[in-house]
Amino acid sequence: MAVERLDSEEVHPEFPENGFVATEKASSGVLREYDESVAPYLGGFGKYQKQLILLTWIPALFIGYSQNSDSLLLAQPGYTCKSATVSVGNRTINPVSYVNTTNGSRTAYVHGNDSRNDIKNADCLCNDRKYNISIGLVQNVVTKWNLVCDSTWKVHIAKFSLLVGLIFGYLVMGVLADWFGRQPVLIISVIFMLIFGLTVALSVNVTMFSTLRFFEGFCLAGIILSLYVMRIEICDPGNRFMMTMVASFIALLGQLLLPGLAALCRDWQVLQAVIICPFILMIAFICIFPESLRWLLATQQYEKSKSLILHITKKNSVDTETDVKGIMPELERVLTKKPKKTCIVKMVGTRNLWKNILVLCVNSLTGFGIHHCFARSMMKNKWENTTASHNNDIHNNMMLSNFYADYYTMAGIAVASCLAMCPAVGFMGRRGGLLMFMILTALASLLQLGFLNLIGKYNLHHDTDLKETINRKFSIAFSIIGMFSSHAVGSLSIFFCAEITPTVIRGGGLGLVLASAGFGMLTAPIMELHNQKGYFLHHVIFACCTLICIICILLLPESRHQNLPETISDGEGYMRQPLLPPKKGGEQPLLLTNSELKDYSGIHETPVRHAASSESNTANVVKSS
Repeated sequence: MAVERLDSEEVHPEFPENGFVATEKASSGVLREYDESVAPYLGGFGKYQKQLILLTWIPALFIGYSQNSDSLLLAQPGYTCKSATVSVGNRTINPVSYVNTTNGSRTAYVHGNDSRNDIKNADCLCNDRKYNISIGLVQNVVTKWNLVCDSTWKVHIAKFSLLVGLIFGYLVMGVLADWFGRQPVLIISVIFMLIFGLTVALSVNVTMFSTLRFFEGFCLAGIILSLYVMRIEICDPGNRFMMTMVASFIALLGQLLLPGLAALCRDWQVLQAVIICPFILMIAFICIFPESLRWLLATQQYEKSKSLILHITKKNSVDTETDVKGIMPELERVLTKKPKKTCIVKMVGTRNLWKNILVLCVNSLTGFGIHHCFARSMMKNKWENTTASHNNDIHNNMMLSNFYADYYTMAGIAVASCLAMCPAVGFMGRRGGLLMFMILTALASLLQLGFLNLIGKYNLHHDTDLKETINRKFSIAFSIIGMFSSHAVGSLSIFFCAEITPTVIRGGGLGLVLASAGFGMLTAPIMELHNQKGYFLHHVIFACCTLICIICILLLPESRHQNLPETISDGEGYMRQPLLPPKKGGEQPLLLTNSELKDYSGIHETPVRHAASSESNTANVVKSS
């Protein structure tokens, strides 16, 4: 067994020890053992549970649309100044065409012999621009409000808005999901998502757009988190990972279909409305999707638990007469108990749990943060290879092909990463798979930062063209490997946290890791806002973080095929074990044989102590005589 789980009789939370503070008392025995007692009574992973899992998969497609909509709504278009000439001071220079890459950098193509310093001023002085959005849309946010030149920073602020809303949403909605339940958070998030999402399409300026996008991200975070938690809590230990991966594949399908959807909509406002409207279907979850039974039992809400158990057994056609472990009698006995809920702040008083969650937060932050470094490096090298033509039509076609190439390359790498995670995690477990992908990320990052310079320094002193070609090809290769492995690191860290965090605080714990992932993704628009200044240092910092994460991953427990912890004391029972299984069923051989062991029972019999003992014996004899 990869994880040592302490039994309930071996854990004594009422006696604080080594920094562990008791936060709760053990609940009723069989009701506390959900995976071992309650789930089999409900029919295991039966028909009704599978229907609920299917319902959690359907919104994943809409979530995939919403999460990737910025790449189209806020795409920087190429443009041409319609004026024949543009006056800069006392000079008149030729018009210029701009082609913007998908990573935010801009390439200028001059039609005359003017220098690039001259065209920087002409760019801002041109008031009559012809935009070319080669992403399927006729108009997007940038072209509607002319967010170019001195207004480019507003585009990056708009990108901040959705990510910052997601970060705050994960933190707040996670706590609310632990306090009020998963279903209320889901329904409220869906309702406000519809309100704010549809209002975004009616924005009259970029300030209104950015503000509403913040609240849209906030509500989207509540939907993502509550669905993720409920999916984990419905599944049995053997199906948790695969059910989660199917939802990830459906979200990636939404990312792949989004450009086609944009080509059909043609306008950004129509696209925004089409992305948001399918969430109306989720309002039906009020009637058809119940609260998490696992959470109800863990928080001692036994009256609601009883009615839900009867509903599930009826749906699964379970014979309730064969109640071997006495689930219903035990439930009747504890019906009068008051509900007891727990906040994520109670995690601070634990001995092991807070360390595990902190390690996974750093892993998700590093995985999603360094992913942008690899993506920028890959796209930069591809664009450096295509800068020769002066024909405007060729520029537009190049922009079109490069956008789709970059977009689908990144989506394809994410799909390949998820496909690789399935056998890797199945064979090596959660901790082993996370460690392997983190090592790949560190190697790709270090080789890209250092190895490429060594090639040119020692082997290619005279052949500059060959040096640049080799550096570009190796950089693209290492970038693809890094994006592949870093995506797996981020995704697996989130899933790992959902498994090892107790049910009573699973929403808050998962919210912390998801918010850390959001902080990692936030580094991309920050770098674009500063025009990629400090990019190398940014990459170096995350490369160092990967080395720290490799060491910290060894401190985590293994949760494969293990029951989900229900209370904080259960979460403390997850103990770290070696990566390799011990020999002979885990028995450690003695360093010395029994014949070699010596008797040290008289080691404290010093002369002084012996004299004191003799005087005491003499005094007792005199007293008795």
